[in-house]
Amino acid sequence: MTSFTSLLAEVRACTLCEADLPLGPRPVLQLHPKARILIAGQAPGSKVHESGVPFDDASGNRLREWLDVTRETFYDPKQIAILPMDFCFPGSGKSGDLPPRPECAPAWREQLLGKLPHLELTLVLGQYAQAYHFGKASTSVTELVKSWPSYWPHTVPLPHPSPRNNIWLRRNAWFEAELIPSLRKRVAEVLAR
Repeated sequence: MTSFTSLLAEVRACTLCEADLPLGPRPVLQLHPKARILIAGQAPGSKVHESGVPFDDASGNRLREWLDVTRETFYDPKQIAILPMDFCFPGSGKSGDLPPRPECAPAWREQLLGKLPHLELTLVLGQYAQAYHFGKASTSVTELVKSWPSYWPHTVPLPHPSPRNNIWLRRNAWFEAELIPSLRKRVAEVLAR
């Protein structure tokens, strides 16, 4: 546990991208070696940067609804680890937040994943996390999410739960009709252990 604690302290003190972060460094993540579910996200938004709490925004509300979990369960690091591709808010672009900084994942991701030996379910949200976890294939988010049974029951590709994806959700009604009920059942099974 000591090596985990010191690694987490190192990550929380990281200033690797400081010069490129519009709001400065504030690594936001949640994990504990006992966690059984991993949420592999993209990067915190400005609201999450401000609060320091992962998914403390509309995306988090939708994600908790998809998983059918309470805030209490969601924010229990012994149950759910939240490890984005970039721990700090990368800034805003013309059509939303900028992509995760490229320095973060190579510096920390494998070390942190190595501290999560009890994972039974990994939820991979959005294109940047999917490129890392599934490889840089030219598959679109839609095609990858449609192929979710191929990765079941240990890994599930999901669209990002951002309100910016409302159009995607409307166009892909199968997602909430087919994948979400199975996902809720699987999450409940894992958390019940």
